[in-house]
Amino acid sequence: MYEVFTQYKTEIIYTVVTIFALLIVQFLLKKAAHRVGKRSEIDFTRTRLMFKYINILILFIAVFLLAIAWGMGLTELSLIFSSVFAVLGVALFAIWSILSNITSGVILFFSFPYKIGDKIKIHDKDMPIEAIIEDIKAFHLHIRTLEGELITYPNNLILQKAVSLVAKDVYLDGDKSSL
Repeated sequence: MYEVFTQYKTEIIYTVVTIFALLIVQFLLKKAAHRVGKRSEIDFTRTRLMFKYINILILFIAVFLLAIAWGMGLTELSLIFSSVFAVLGVALFAIWSILSNITSGVILFFSFPYKIGDKIKIHDKDMPIEAIIEDIKAFHLHIRTLEGELITYPNNLILQKAVSLVAKDVYLDGDKSSL
């Protein structure tokens, strides 16, 4: 055991320092996302979704840094990452709308001016919708029309259409009697 530690002493120290530093960065990013969510009065389930995205980002950074620490050269590492991303790119091209909705979900988290319970109007020339936001998920919004119809509206479309606020906080805490 002692021989292993002496042989890989610098790699082990670098690994411990890297993991500790990334845990601190992860904590700070989650704290910042929580603060943004609290300040913007964003539902905590949406904030937890941002936590998942932060965890994935930290994992990618950790794999990259630890591979370098354990002797993988930048040439080999770039070859592996470019191969993986090429395969993922081809695979994900078929499901680009899902990625578009996830990206839009992140954008909505930080900059969507409406929240759950707000009555909005989506200005679509083919099918205008006036509804109340029931939930904001990673891929779509759940909105309920005045007739009681539940519509699942993709996040990428909500960013592409003009949306106006009709009434703020139409119902809170599931009280739908004010519809």
